[in-house]
Amino acid sequence: MPKTKPLVVVTRKLPDAVETRMMELFNVQLNLDDIPLSKAQLIEAVKTADVLVPTITDEIDAEIIAAAGGKMGLIANYGTGVDNIDLTAARKKNITVTNTPDVLTEDTADMTMALILAVPRRLTEGEKVLRSGEWKGWAPTGMLGHRINGKRLGIIGMGRIGQALARRAKGFGLSVHYHNRHRVHEEIENELEATYWESLDQMLARMDIISINCPHTPATYYLLSERRLKLLQKHAYVVNTSRGEVIDENALTRMLVAGEIAGAGLDVFEYAPAVNPKLLKLDNVVLLPHMGSATIEGRIEMGEKVLINIKAFTDGHKPPNRVLVESF
Repeated sequence: MPKTKPLVVVTRKLPDAVETRMMELFNVQLNLDDIPLSKAQLIEAVKTADVLVPTITDEIDAEIIAAAGGKMGLIANYGTGVDNIDLTAARKKNITVTNTPDVLTEDTADMTMALILAVPRRLTEGEKVLRSGEWKGWAPTGMLGHRINGKRLGIIGMGRIGQALARRAKGFGLSVHYHNRHRVHEEIENELEATYWESLDQMLARMDIISINCPHTPATYYLLSERRLKLLQKHAYVVNTSRGEVIDENALTRMLVAGEIAGAGLDVFEYAPAVNPKLLKLDNVVLLPHMGSATIEGRIEMGEKVLINIKAFTDGHKPPNRVLVESF
């Protein structure tokens, strides 16, 4: 008698190739409309599911996890970050949580580097001028920005993405500095020609560009508080492709409006999808709709990791990408 396929509930539309393979392997409940599930719908889903596949925009809190039926043993997050899942509640309920590490490293580092280039060189501002019909031709003082060669880049979070960014930054002639929870191995430092700062405050006060590449955890919430943002030099730029909650967005906005910081490149926002209206009016800010990892290749690889995690779990093995509470 064939083994009963586990019920897998997917909260959002995934790439067709991923959904097709899921359908072949499991009993799957897809979200064909791609409309985010409400909390009530998520609670109903976990009551019957064996596996829940949420995305980073689904808040899987303690109340939802508490409603899970006895069948549900795995939350296979479609994403690298797991700040959307109450890991402690999941552990208490004996529910395994997995994520999709490594697959988005290069894509996110590419986008971060793009913002590091775009903000000082005023790329989106120049495009707006051209599209508006206001451009009157080249002028010696037209659309002047700043070169990045020779500038100091301070990376907050020297994990996979931070290191991938550092490799790119070296190629553009940036001097690489970093602050991390733990100092990286000497071989990595030497390869990246990176300078370590134990004190984040000291690093912030000396950099030309700051890039945030750390995860959102209780320890990193408002890591760039108003006090820390005020340590930045007036000519400095801030780039964030990590999580909006790492920066005090209101304080950042006030300083950008006041000209206390030269500019910012933001792919994530504290209250996403809402964006501070004042940010939308600023010319010295490049704003993107959380596109850091948005490549077809990356999204399919994420799905493949989810599939591997589910298959391993349902076959009675430990999934390769289990997330431990102690890691976050």
